[in-house]
Amino acid sequence: MKDFWYELKHVEKDTGARYGILHTPHGDVETPMFMPVGTQATVKGIWPEMLKEMQSQVVLANTYHLWLRPGDDVVKQAGGLHKFMNYDGPILTDSGGFQVFSLGKMRKIEEEGVTFRSYIDGSKLFLSPEKSIEIQENLGADIIMSFDECAPYPSDYYYMKNSVERTLRWAERGLKAHKREDQALFGIVQGGEFADLRELSAKTLASMDFPGYSIGGTSVGEPKDVMYQMIDDSVKWLPENKPRYLMGVGNPIDLIEAAMRGIDMYDCVLPTRVARHGALMTHHGRMNINNEKYKYDFTPIDDQCNCYACKNYTRAYIRHLHKEDEIFGKSLMSIHNVQFLLDLSRDIREAIKNDRLLEFRKEFLDAYGHNVYERAF
Repeated sequence: MKDFWYELKHVEKDTGARYGILHTPHGDVETPMFMPVGTQATVKGIWPEMLKEMQSQVVLANTYHLWLRPGDDVVKQAGGLHKFMNYDGPILTDSGGFQVFSLGKMRKIEEEGVTFRSYIDGSKLFLSPEKSIEIQENLGADIIMSFDECAPYPSDYYYMKNSVERTLRWAERGLKAHKREDQALFGIVQGGEFADLRELSAKTLASMDFPGYSIGGTSVGEPKDVMYQMIDDSVKWLPENKPRYLMGVGNPIDLIEAAMRGIDMYDCVLPTRVARHGALMTHHGRMNINNEKYKYDFTPIDDQCNCYACKNYTRAYIRHLHKEDEIFGKSLMSIHNVQFLLDLSRDIREAIKNDRLLEFRKEFLDAYGHNVYERAF
């Protein structure tokens, strides 16, 4: 598609990390980049105008949830997601494939597609590769995903092989069903922890010539070293002239490690989800705003952050809001955490351009804490 392409600008000399420009119908964006997740066509606690002020680039929305409410027909009649949610930057929608994993007790997988029970009213729903594409075309995002199965970890080899082969057939069906030329459809590499299945998946998808490729099936409970190996086993078979998107990863160190492995895009609900429980990312490590020591602390969350929350409010005030379960407090902490990952992505890009990503990783770990490898947050 003429309005969507990836421009590789620089490869970091020590790691192979990539700095590039992703050209989309709604603007050009720099990679590597973190993409905030707006499941219900809104990033929880952050209004679209604020996202633009924060220099957010691509924002995500969830196909499955918007299909159920308000309905993709409503979004289509509104003029698509950009007009519906008043965000004029690039938008990405997932395919519903993650719900095949997360709603495991409420679905049945067959060759034709997946039957779900609605989490809203228990009604029967059926999602196929063709239906997923239809919904995403109605939603109108710039980047859309192939329908896949995000298999659980661990899965045995036989289960994973069958899942990968079916997902590849679904990818081909979705590619044939896709009609909108102003949307870039990505294929999704699966294969669990099995290197040969990752190779099979990546090579087959590459032969279909998608505009971009996602790496799925990570951050579903596997250890860090296994996740990083999954990335390595996928990336090596993907074309260099197409964007690579690691799905569902948002732990700060994972953004650096993924970039080192040639990843261009990543997303996660983590920053807003943990913010609602009082957990904050700072340049000095994790912070739990619930701690008593912040009751009389009239300094910003992070002295190295220039976000709206840090410029205008103190730890003591934000702790008070959180203790009283005030919505404004959740919003301020969400703004801060998302800004932290957006700024981290910017710093990663600068380190790549200056061929010093390994030094940057060391500096980050020395300040943030090496135990960041041990748990998600």
